[in-house]
Amino acid sequence: MKAGARGAHRRLHLGRTGATGVAVLGVLAAIAAAAPVLAPFDPGARVGAPFSPPSTTHLLGTNDVGQDLLSELVFGARASLAVGLAAAAASTAIGTAIGLTAGYARGWVDTVLMRIVDVVLSLPFLPLAIVIGVVLGPGLATLVLLIAAVTWAGTARSLRSQVLAVRELDHVSAARAMGATTSHVLWRHVLVDVTPLVVPQFVLAAKVAILLEASLSFLGLGDRTTRSWGTTLSFAFERSAFLTDAWLWWVVPPGACIALAVLGFSLVGYGIEEMSRPRLRRRPAPVWQRQSVPAGSAAAGESAPVPVLEIVDLGVRYDTPSGAVLALDGVSLTVAAGEVVGLIGESGSGKSTVVTAAAGLLRAPAVVTHGGVFLDGEELGALSPDELRRRRGTRVALVPQEAMAALNPVLSVGDQVVEAIRAHQPLSRAQGRARAAQLLAMVGIDPARAGDHPHQFSGGMRQRIVIAMALANEPAVLIADEPTTGLDLVTAADVLRLLASLQARLGMAMLVVSHDLPAVLGLATRVIVLEDGRVVEEGTGERVSSLPSHPHTKALIDAIPRLRPPSPAVPERVP
Repeated sequence: MKAGARGAHRRLHLGRTGATGVAVLGVLAAIAAAAPVLAPFDPGARVGAPFSPPSTTHLLGTNDVGQDLLSELVFGARASLAVGLAAAAASTAIGTAIGLTAGYARGWVDTVLMRIVDVVLSLPFLPLAIVIGVVLGPGLATLVLLIAAVTWAGTARSLRSQVLAVRELDHVSAARAMGATTSHVLWRHVLVDVTPLVVPQFVLAAKVAILLEASLSFLGLGDRTTRSWGTTLSFAFERSAFLTDAWLWWVVPPGACIALAVLGFSLVGYGIEEMSRPRLRRRPAPVWQRQSVPAGSAAAGESAPVPVLEIVDLGVRYDTPSGAVLALDGVSLTVAAGEVVGLIGESGSGKSTVVTAAAGLLRAPAVVTHGGVFLDGEELGALSPDELRRRRGTRVALVPQEAMAALNPVLSVGDQVVEAIRAHQPLSRAQGRARAAQLLAMVGIDPARAGDHPHQFSGGMRQRIVIAMALANEPAVLIADEPTTGLDLVTAADVLRLLASLQARLGMAMLVVSHDLPAVLGLATRVIVLEDGRVVEEGTGERVSSLPSHPHTKALIDAIPRLRPPSPAVPERVP
């Protein structure tokens, strides 16, 4: 039990900064919760002489009508903290929802929402607060509404700019490629990535809410019958406390409490931000991840119905501000069941466009000018977004470039494999974890490391994890996009051997896309050479490597480094 408690403490450890903030807010919250017990008097009762200085009976003295200021301060913590937390939560929730929607949807949705944000930010706060306050009437609910209404726009604008960048990250594109829904991608990937930005926004909103509560009380928009730190300051100002020595015990204590609450929120925010970064902590693997792998992986020789990936006369251009760029011009290729096809070409030849088209991921500014991509006889371009999503990860799966970028750095690799499984299969989380353990073992990763994060693995191991995610739903066609990029020769060879063994074991079709001709020749049964968006040669690997017919293919073959024996030394002439 003690060991488990220590493990839980480590998992929830906020660091000294965050722990200090929790302690500060915990004390304030405890005071607010226990106000009826801690307050020596009823805050509304006259219990002493007006303007009495601090004494043993009244530790903070009394106000102008003889009410105990310590009792007001203790009860005031309830209203002030309630307004601060409620307004901050509402403001952050509204701003986050609008920022996520605008940044991820883009287009006209982004334009409309950002114009609304601009209008809100341009409106003067004070006249707006007076108008809303007059319409709704004074009260704590009015304060929460006012503060949330004028502070959400900054959060929305900040998050929107971050989401625009996050939605283009490789691990987010990989999630879309495996068929995850938009809501799932937003919740599990985009929101997780921008959480470190959401937390400071909440801290800022809490600061503003507590400070604005005091400011709005001067306007009479607060609940005058409910004691808060803001109304205490308001009464002190109205009743000329600053003209007497009473300001020392009437104004300073609530001001200090406001500052202390703001400081507490700030420290907790910093602690949560540190805790949200996996590099700054190491969590022990949960029990399910330490269990042995159940016997009985996917049986060898079992395969899905025969799939066919076919690209027919595909033309794609990119409309850029500087003009249209033709990326593909009449590309055609087929991948049959159980076949490994290699697509090679230098940088800029159009390989990445073929990959995105085959996975159904083409988006603006890409425009399909003619032809199409067919999966099992269905044209991907004719499918609805939901139909396309259901086929990604199940019928066609993608192993993207740069495994580190394709993996979410703030989620454990086990959770990411489970996520790939549950995107299409109605399994419980426990069943997903068991299946993830099988997949990790199948690609040579110890399932006990499922609780580790991507940065704790080498490049080759991360590539294996991405392959496991791609195979999670037993796809009919696997597209491997530059699977050896950034790997050393030994690791690259291991990854290629793994792909070859998995392909033979599962009987799936595979399209391997690379600029590394030797790697493709050692893996593919048929090779297609791409140059400037056109197919210039096609044939078996042996034929293409030994008898290339196109000059570009010959240039690629000649560029392969070869070990040549040293030339025999020329004997010196003896004079």
